Amino acid sequence: MKMLNQEEAKRICDKVMSLSRADECRVQISGSRNGNIRYARNAVSTAGLAENTQLTVSVAFGKKQGTASINEFDDKALERVVRRAEDVARLAPDNPEFQPAIKKQDYKPSTTFSDATAAIDPEYRAEVAALSINSARKQGLVAAGFFSDTTGFETVANSNGVFGYQTLSNLGFTVTTRTEDGRGSGWVTRSANDARKFDAREASEIAIEKALKSVDAKALEPGRYTVILEPAATSEIIGRMFGAFDARQADEGRSFLSKKGGGNRLGEKLFDEQVNIWADPWNPDVPVLPWDGQAMLARERADVIKGGKVASLDYTRYWAEKQGQRATGRHGNMIMSGGTKSTEELIASTKKGILVTRTWYIRMVDPQSLLLTGLTRDGTFYIENGKIKHPVKNFRFNESPVSMLNNIDELGKPVVIGGDEVRYQMLIPAMKVRDFNFTSLSDAV
Repeated sequence: MKMLNQEEAKRICDKVMSLSRADECRVQISGSRNGNIRYARNAVSTAGLAENTQLTVSVAFGKKQGTASINEFDDKALERVVRRAEDVARLAPDNPEFQPAIKKQDYKPSTTFSDATAAIDPEYRAEVAALSINSARKQGLVAAGFFSDTTGFETVANSNGVFGYQTLSNLGFTVTTRTEDGRGSGWVTRSANDARKFDAREASEIAIEKALKSVDAKALEPGRYTVILEPAATSEIIGRMFGAFDARQADEGRSFLSKKGGGNRLGEKLFDEQVNIWADPWNPDVPVLPWDGQAMLARERADVIKGGKVASLDYTRYWAEKQGQRATGRHGNMIMSGGTKSTEELIASTKKGILVTRTWYIRMVDPQSLLLTGLTRDGTFYIENGKIKHPVKNFRFNESPVSMLNNIDELGKPVVIGGDEVRYQMLIPAMKVRDFNFTSLSDAV
């Protein structure tokens, strides 16, 4: 893929908008080079590199909208995609929630690009897999993992003078390590914007240690326990809460933030005072693009929960206009404050409890209370007198992140949890939580 620079991207955007006969025109160009390597049973199974650049045009005649995409960039292709979008718009019904193209925005750059990550090549990916596989083999274990890296750029523009361009990069890694007989399993995940912050050997050793320690798991009675949730386990639960911070859902009575009798619960204290969560596109550990890709609105630093109180809600442009509020760009990351302790230090201060490495297969039970159900896996351990005493069989849990964030005993040091693209990242701590509700046992490892 030829990475378009800012000048080239702007020239294409200007060309597209000059071809449009519609009342307004919006343009997005995204390009990416995605590399990956996958391995299972201590052997590489696939490796690949996918490159693509795509241009999307959205036009409007009055409240009629049409969109078309293409991955060719010669003059004929650009005109063809514009005409296609206009044809679709003419055939479309009026959009009752239509919002005209936004005015010019001030996009403050964020550090989403790393030279070290962009330099990742097949040899680097192979070395990641080799480190993980060889470490597992030395212990008589079996490893399966996936490493991926992304380098690319994003461009947004519209006929009102909006223009934004930014390069980006990221990497993601997961590995599951098991004993040959399948009785022990360990897992770890890592994400980083900068490859210099990633250590494949360190991550693999954690999965190996958990696999070795999780053999011969004992059954504990289901019930309510003090639980230490590692950051990845925490993120899977509370990450499902953030979508409910939508003002329209709350105002229309469709979320846990809906107020009885109408309205929303903005400003109410719904969580423990230790809970502070905010979004910040310019955070150096989890930087994201400075604009909302859908609305093209500039993102801002914003408190979401402060001192346990609901500090802000997300307003789309349509709902903000209807409610007399100000619309801002949708958040691209979530950052939660924590303490300074490692997970090991949280364990050391626990008299009795359960350590959870991972939560998965999580499903919504009740949107009004945000009650979730899911399973633990890949390393669940019983803690007694500040030490891991033995592995335990996995559990099914029924728990709400709202209840969980009201039962915090202690927070650990935040770490980066995210995917392999700079779209949504989290900086989140391990948590010690009391009265976590385990409802039944699971035979899976």
